[in-house]
Amino acid sequence: MQHFFTDPARVSRDRIFIEGNDVNHMKNVLRMKPGERVCISDGAGNSYLCFIDSYTDEGAELSIYGIPEQDTELPSKIFLFQGLPKGDKMEWIVQKAVELGAAGVIPFAAKRSVSKLDEKKAEKKQKRWQAIAKGAAEQSGRSIIPEIKKAVSYEEALRMAAKMDVRLIPYELEKGMEETARVIEGITPGQSVGIFIGPEGGFEESEIEQARAAGAVPVSLGKRILRTETAGLAALSVLMYHLEAHGHNLIERKA
Repeated sequence: MQHFFTDPARVSRDRIFIEGNDVNHMKNVLRMKPGERVCISDGAGNSYLCFIDSYTDEGAELSIYGIPEQDTELPSKIFLFQGLPKGDKMEWIVQKAVELGAAGVIPFAAKRSVSKLDEKKAEKKQKRWQAIAKGAAEQSGRSIIPEIKKAVSYEEALRMAAKMDVRLIPYELEKGMEETARVIEGITPGQSVGIFIGPEGGFEESEIEQARAAGAVPVSLGKRILRTETAGLAALSVLMYHLEAHGHNLIERKA
């Protein structure tokens, strides 16, 4: 079933209105006709099963006939703090992080980042990343559109993560998986989690010490050194499995 987003203000008791590029995609690209079914989310965590009623000059009118049975959001909010990578890798990272359930992505400039903060390009890049996040949220059936922040400094990223319940920083010099397993097993549904991933050159030791002083826990992702575009997705995958399996076990025990 095709999935689109609309503003919460466009949702009434039994009707929804959509406007903008999604209408063009629905009508002219997918060639969807009145009577066909779609899923609409309001970006605030609510989703609706709808019939297309009609197209107007302003947009598309739909009628609500139900609510999806399955909640597609993770039981915890996981935020990916991503060291700025080279080229267009950030676009791919944003897309896959949203598909894996990230609640938000915060790019930051680390000491070894080849790409540097550029205020002139920051807003344009952020808009591009946010558009990619929206498309990925629609494709993966998310009920929210994760927020993709403008790139910040490493120090600002640490401050943004300060209020999160758990902060992890995968580091290639961290040995053994015991601590990683212990920390991940201790994460419970409802907690907020921040994952810090270094750029292509990794973190400098001084940055790891900064993170440790700010309450982040250095962990290992295994014996192999992962690329920056792989490391965050590997960590998100592990957390996604842990949280959803943990939540499933809680439901079974309650039943």
